Amino acid sequence: MRRFLPYLKYLKNVRLPLIGAIVCGVLYGVASGLGLPYMAKEVFPQIFSKDAPVLDTWELIGVSLWLPLVFTIRGATGYFNAYLTQYVGVRVLEALRLDYFRKLQALPVAFFHRNSTGDLITRGLSDASQLQNTLTLISSELIKQPATLIAALGTLVFLAVTEKGVPLVLLSLSIIPLTVLPIHFVGKKIIQKAQQLAAQAGSIADRLTENLSAVKEVRAFGLEEAEVQRFGKVSAVMVRVQMKVSKYALALSPSIEFISAVGIGVTFVYAYKVRLELESFLAIVFALFACYEPIKKLGALSNDMKRGAASLDRIEEVLDAPIVIEDPVDPVPVGRLEGAVEFHDVSFAYREDKAALSEVSVRIPPRAVCALVGPSGAGKSTFANLVPRFYDTTSGRVTIDGIDLRNMRIADLRRNIAIVSQEPVLFNDTIYNNVLIGRPEATQEEVERATRDAFAHDFILTLAAGYQTIVGERGGQLSGGQRQRIALARAFLRQAPILILDEATSALDSESEAFIQRALAKLMSNKTVFIIAHRFSTIRDATMIMVFNDAKIVAQGTHAGLYQSNALYKSLYDGQRQGPQAFT
Repeated sequence: MRRFLPYLKYLKNVRLPLIGAIVCGVLYGVASGLGLPYMAKEVFPQIFSKDAPVLDTWELIGVSLWLPLVFTIRGATGYFNAYLTQYVGVRVLEALRLDYFRKLQALPVAFFHRNSTGDLITRGLSDASQLQNTLTLISSELIKQPATLIAALGTLVFLAVTEKGVPLVLLSLSIIPLTVLPIHFVGKKIIQKAQQLAAQAGSIADRLTENLSAVKEVRAFGLEEAEVQRFGKVSAVMVRVQMKVSKYALALSPSIEFISAVGIGVTFVYAYKVRLELESFLAIVFALFACYEPIKKLGALSNDMKRGAASLDRIEEVLDAPIVIEDPVDPVPVGRLEGAVEFHDVSFAYREDKAALSEVSVRIPPRAVCALVGPSGAGKSTFANLVPRFYDTTSGRVTIDGIDLRNMRIADLRRNIAIVSQEPVLFNDTIYNNVLIGRPEATQEEVERATRDAFAHDFILTLAAGYQTIVGERGGQLSGGQRQRIALARAFLRQAPILILDEATSALDSESEAFIQRALAKLMSNKTVFIIAHRFSTIRDATMIMVFNDAKIVAQGTHAGLYQSNALYKSLYDGQRQGPQAFT
């Protein structure tokens, strides 16, 4: 129970319906634990006993109404307890998922390299849902079932005192501790299997996410049946784990019922020996039944708490993940930057055993167009990603206009940077809203000016809904060139002094590339520009070229100078002119 205490804070905003659920739960417990045994002791004898006095009409009606009254109270309070608890649970789930999603937005980019998308989705959906169920069951059943148990035990004590059946009651109660044994055994098994089940659900989501993100490749290479088989193997493992969880969870109820039946059977023998009156015996049996039922449900709750704990472990791996890239306590005020970028002896590694950048020192003056070239894995993208502080340096520092990036507010820094990637991501929203991301406070006139600068305005107007056209998931309703122009319009609207281009034309047809090259020429004007070059044709406007190899900058200068002085640059340039070259 202590494991979940920190998360009961989610109940704070729903305390009124929670209180209502608790009150209904107490009433339900009293009606079950006291009402039913009372009927057996006081009401039934008035109907069935030969020695009972004759009842007039109103007395008979009063006695006959006791049964529907008790069950009406149980039914109504049980319903409202369940409904209010469900409402509380839904609100808890909403708050928990929002906190989970908010934390994902704050985590560094490196975190997502270490964790698969499918697994993170499963944690935010399935595991959060399991935790919601556990928290709401705790808030409901830990009131309703103990109330029922206490009322039933109170009834047993009362009967023991009034009926002189203390030995019988004690004998009956001695069976109750035995019901804890299957709860303890099953609980240990459930926690192990629940952790396996949660992890396997993440594997299922991974396979599904990977398949859906590679629809064209699967069709192109005829992988449909192979993918079905791969998914089937993962699914089969999950089925086995699910059945093991079910095996132990479902075994709890019959185990407790068997022990309960043995206890009641013992009371039969003792009742016969002492010639206990029927109404007293029925009252004790009803009270015993009212004791065993909440024990059974509390045992099921114990198992559910084990499953909830397994899900909580997975969620906490995200909620407790360190946010290593944070705003400084006392940030330097930053307005619009000039764009002088300098690396001071910078090293960075994704893994401890391999450096992505090693002791890099370079200064890029304001409004320079800087091309980053080199073989795959040389450090080009890492260098560019350190500028918007997607990662923090392992050692050394990066400054803009002489200010260490770690001394700026992250929002201030990134407001001064626009990024156009090789495969721009558009959100499943309107074209207008996708452009507006560049600067949310921009006017409609400014949005349209940006699309004109990006040569996107004309094609947008040819669409049926114009600027209100929904682009689809990842912009799937638009062509590659259209998506790229929307991304460029977003960069135009941002009006940032620093621009990072990850080869924005490498995957386009010649017509789209011509439009985008014209747009880029205008976009790059009067800005500090970093071009991650995949093709040498895109660096003809560069005023500065940096050659990367083995995590270092091995040369820098102009094309003419590097072609004459640097063998790596010359070989890459000549290789690409002569034919395809692994230059990414």
